Amino acid sequence: MLTRLWRTELGLALVVLGLGVFVVVGTLDVSAAASTLGIGPRFFPMLVGGSMIVVGACYVADVLRGGHGDPEEGEDVDADAPADWRAVLLMGGIFLAFTAVLEYLGWVISSSLLFWGVAVVLGADHKVRAGIVAVAVGVATYLLFVEVLGVSLPSGVF
Repeated sequence: MLTRLWRTELGLALVVLGLGVFVVVGTLDVSAAASTLGIGPRFFPMLVGGSMIVVGACYVADVLRGGHGDPEEGEDVDADAPADWRAVLLMGGIFLAFTAVLEYLGWVISSSLLFWGVAVVLGADHKVRAGIVAVAVGVATYLLFVEVLGVSLPSGVF
């Protein structure tokens, strides 16, 4: 009976549910004043965590009632292709490098390097354009979090 209930889909559903609970509980420790718009740094994590809990609970219920995922039928997806471990390892290295240099270089430079590196690993055709977009996204997210939401991000060399 237990092996019939335990499937990969149930494992994924429980992971989504658990991550939602983890995000909500972790957000409860955040203490900062609300921004001028009335929403503070807790708003979006609580929104995302709460949504993950709802989706995870619905997914668990669906799997326990016998639901299952359909096989991939995308036109350009080869379900039998092996995993691209080179890309996985490069992405992991990029994220580790991001966390290592964030405090020293600051959000704008670190996140720009992160976004550019991810774009290149995922196959960006125009590396210069990807770099320009990465810098724009890094600056925009910094301004959004610092100026609008009032969240302090590492400024680094700036």
